[in-house]
Amino acid sequence: MSGPAPRRRALPMAGAGRPERADAARNRRALVAAARELLAEHGTGGLTLEAVAARAGTGVGTVYRRFGNLAGLTHAMVDSQEYEFQRGFLEGPPPLGPGAPPLDRLHAFADAFVDRLEDQAELLAVAETASPEARYRSGAYAAHHAHLVSLAAELRPDADPAYLADALLTPLEAALYLHQRRVRGMAEERIRAGVHEVVARLART
Repeated sequence: MSGPAPRRRALPMAGAGRPERADAARNRRALVAAARELLAEHGTGGLTLEAVAARAGTGVGTVYRRFGNLAGLTHAMVDSQEYEFQRGFLEGPPPLGPGAPPLDRLHAFADAFVDRLEDQAELLAVAETASPEARYRSGAYAAHHAHLVSLAAELRPDADPAYLADALLTPLEAALYLHQRRVRGMAEERIRAGVHEVVARLART
């Protein structure tokens, strides 16, 4: 006889505050659903807080209060994928999760991140470029950075792990990925190989 289903474990998601009330959670889901409909119909060019409010049948002030800005809305739209990504590197099987050497885990992190960019770069780019520091102030970036700091400190105890973590995340910027794919015509595998080269170079003593 199977036991009860495991509870969803809290991960260091960005800007996570106190648990939502049931009505607040319903409102958030409705707004995110409206945003996804607009994205599917019009692409990121049609994704504005005003349009989301109109589609959801609510005032734009409600959307601003709930998400703060467009970056907050787009982060909410990728929340489930971000949760699964964090769960993978925090508690999933190796080499992405615990149990593999730090260099193997760094390469697995890079692979998993490129996979996400191939699927979600356009939406992630909206979230990351909503303001000059939008990417770096997000809880997702903080979680990624903390994970890489831990691995870099284990791999390179002689180096500055916080700086290395930022350096490893730089080529994984969504706007850069889109530029490489669309403007420079780089294939996904070429970008993936380049990111792995960055990891390898930074890992050398």
